[in-house]
Amino acid sequence: MPSSLPTPATTPTSDPRGAPGIPELLLGDRRIGAHHPPLVIPELGINHEGDLRKARRMIDDAAEAGAECVKLQCHVLEDEMTAEAREVIPGNADESIWEIMRRAALSEVEERSLMEYAQERGLLFLSTPFSRAAADRLEAMGVSAFKIGSGECNNTPLIDHIASFGKPILLSTGMNDLRSIAAAVEILERREVPYGLLHCTSIYPTPYPQVRLGALESLARAFPRAVLGSSDHSLGIYTALAAIPLGARVLEKHFTSDSSWSGPDVPLSITPPELRELVRGARAIFESLGGEKEILEAEQPTIDFAYASVVTIAPIAEGELLSEASCWVKRPGNGEIRAAELSSVLGRRARRDLPAGAQLRWSDLR
Repeated sequence: MPSSLPTPATTPTSDPRGAPGIPELLLGDRRIGAHHPPLVIPELGINHEGDLRKARRMIDDAAEAGAECVKLQCHVLEDEMTAEAREVIPGNADESIWEIMRRAALSEVEERSLMEYAQERGLLFLSTPFSRAAADRLEAMGVSAFKIGSGECNNTPLIDHIASFGKPILLSTGMNDLRSIAAAVEILERREVPYGLLHCTSIYPTPYPQVRLGALESLARAFPRAVLGSSDHSLGIYTALAAIPLGARVLEKHFTSDSSWSGPDVPLSITPPELRELVRGARAIFESLGGEKEILEAEQPTIDFAYASVVTIAPIAEGELLSEASCWVKRPGNGEIRAAELSSVLGRRARRDLPAGAQLRWSDLR
């Protein structure tokens, strides 16, 4: 393999919590994999509808919300669609796909300007090519990675063309089953490019029962070399966050600065406050993963007051038998004899006179 190609996805992680064989990929300088925080991808998509002012505002809002990247769509109409597309109306629109894309398509100069603007804001720039010409444009622009949409998941000629650039690829898998995904994965592995598979349901918006988060486990079993992710079209951020414990380390959501804007994807897009919560929540959930059920040393201060100790609840004379009438359990838990040991105390005799309200010690008993 030429030295200029990126490191394969199966390279052992350098993260100290990692383990050899855990798949990873590198988008720019952002490492993505099971042992790294999820990458949240706000998809600007075509929500700008060709208006660069809207696009720049979304970039600004994504940066302010704490996102690390933004994603656009790259449409070169003459290489993407035939005239028949003028008669095809998407389920979430009232005009043809041709008209939607004609209005939203950006020129190479415009898209390059948005890439530069995003990079000035410290954001990784991604874009989805919908044709060979679009892929060539993005490669000429110097993108660090490619995102391929669900509609192209079984477009093996285009996938092979994009993979020939040798850059990491994120592939959405909506409208495809494991068999058709396998054909795409075969190309990516033959081309030796790092890749991620994003579970997706291509219904806009996706009803919660059809999100099918369990598909992440299916992808993990079928494609162990893939980094997992979610390209979610349900409303809100709930299912995106829920995907994290199931292995998703890429979370893609349509994004808009203003829910009153027009456009077929705006109604299912999250807004800046939701994006902020998604970024914050993704990191919080990631940091909460793992561990075992055991007592932590840091819980000791809470143990000291929250546990209960065995105490006297009445005066006890020397030699008297201890019973529940004279002994019980009360906070705090810093006594020598814990509540769970009460049964070992009852029936024993007092070694000395004991006042009421005292924490018992084993030396008080005989």
